[in-house]
Amino acid sequence: MDGTLQFLSNLSDHRVEFNDNEEQEEEVYDTEAWEAITKCFKEVQSVLDQNRVLIQQVNENHESKVPDNMVKNVALIRDINSNISKVSRLYSNLSRDFCNIVHQRRTQALCEPKNPDDDVDTAES
Repeated sequence: MDGTLQFLSNLSDHRVEFNDNEEQEEEVYDTEAWEAITKCFKEVQSVLDQNRVLIQQVNENHESKVPDNMVKNVALIRDINSNISKVSRLYSNLSRDFCNIVHQRRTQALCEPKNPDDDVDTAES
């Protein structure tokens, strides 16, 4: 497994027990976010792996200097370019989704009523 995917997998496997319902909701929300991010990285890795194989084929065809193989490279290079566009879209979608998650989180934090117990410590100081 790729190092980044292993790191994300370890993070998403980490579970903490909370007694407070609000913290449990945050954990579920965080888990969903990590799962979405992990899914995207897995898709990207899959496409990059496909490109690695295609690039190897292009190199082998080029080294052979056989005219038919050189013609095959045109289609292979198109596939590589298509995959690069796909990776770009995946990262763009990931960026958009991550921004939406952060925005939702901030909006949620601003809309939540403040706990009056939080002021007790500052008032006593």
